[in-house]
Amino acid sequence: MIPVAYNLRNLTVRKATTAATAAGLGLVVFVFASVMMLANSIERTLGRSGQPDVAIVLRKGSDAELASSIEEQQINLILANADVAKRGDGKPDGVAEIAMVILLKKLGTDGLSNVQVRGVPDDVMAFRPAVKVIEGRPAQAGSDEVIVGKAIMGRFEGLTLGGKFELRKNRPVTVVGVFSDEGSSFESEVWGDVHTVGSAFGREGSVSVVRARLISPTKFDGFKASIEQNQQLGLEVQRELEYYEKQSEGMNMFIGALGISIAFLFSIGAMIGAMITMYGSIANRQREIGTLRALGFSRFSILISFLLESTVLALIGGGLGALGSLAMGMVRFSMVNFSSFSEMVFTFEPTPGILVGSLAIAVVMGLFGGFLPAVQAARMSPIKAMRG
Repeated sequence: MIPVAYNLRNLTVRKATTAATAAGLGLVVFVFASVMMLANSIERTLGRSGQPDVAIVLRKGSDAELASSIEEQQINLILANADVAKRGDGKPDGVAEIAMVILLKKLGTDGLSNVQVRGVPDDVMAFRPAVKVIEGRPAQAGSDEVIVGKAIMGRFEGLTLGGKFELRKNRPVTVVGVFSDEGSSFESEVWGDVHTVGSAFGREGSVSVVRARLISPTKFDGFKASIEQNQQLGLEVQRELEYYEKQSEGMNMFIGALGISIAFLFSIGAMIGAMITMYGSIANRQREIGTLRALGFSRFSILISFLLESTVLALIGGGLGALGSLAMGMVRFSMVNFSSFSEMVFTFEPTPGILVGSLAIAVVMGLFGGFLPAVQAARMSPIKAMRG
């Protein structure tokens, strides 16, 4: 076999073409890896919002919180179920919430966008212990105060500590705190008192959703059956994890289809670039190829050698693209959740699988881009090559 050092030397000799081709391949890998990282972030962000032992109760036929309505008298019936866990004070471990959407001016643009507002009870922190107020203080029960998720804080007019905005016309509220929730989708919401939010939107006497923590995840089927079999309630039950999985499907499909389409188009250009580079290399190295054949190297050895060269070139570009994509971890990207029609903020979250997969894409492009030139080099007549 032809020594690998021979191929590496040829890549370093042709610095300009090597750099240009590697940059093209790196761009494709950068786009592909970034798209996969964003899709992973969407799945993880919404996945962090769900807990395996929490059941979510909605009005039957509702596919999201915004479309659901549960009467207040039904809340106690739901939480009194024997499968619902109890807190230390003996109260059922559950919350009833109102989910609404408002329009706010987005800072840095001239446009408006939707922001999800959640009306929560005063014991919501007991139900969600992962939620922490990281700036300011919690909102007081029954007041016109709200707290804002850290992901959306400062992205809209009024959503800053001490800022004010209107839930509805002539219903101003004041931001008194900023909260975090381990990167979940709740960090893209505004939380206020459930009664304040209910009265602002004319939702007195009803809520959007009831969440109940079960004694064990294995109790879900029994809890679901007891709630749904009561026809008078007209409710349906889902696992919270499954609910958020469904919420992420639309965005994941959109981002995946768009990103892969762009990466595919770019990859065609990158493979053509690699092919042109390799053809140019062969044209300038005919005598070298003839000498290799004269020295006894087989056509197969030459084929493998040039394929190896294009693969190494692809790995260089792929490595640069993968490293570049890691910088996207510092970028925050917002888009509209197709289920709630409100804006959510995501980051780009890499995984070893995404990086390895991106490098594999680079190798495939290198093989496809270098195959035809390698075949041409292998078929070259040694006598004609020496004369050329």
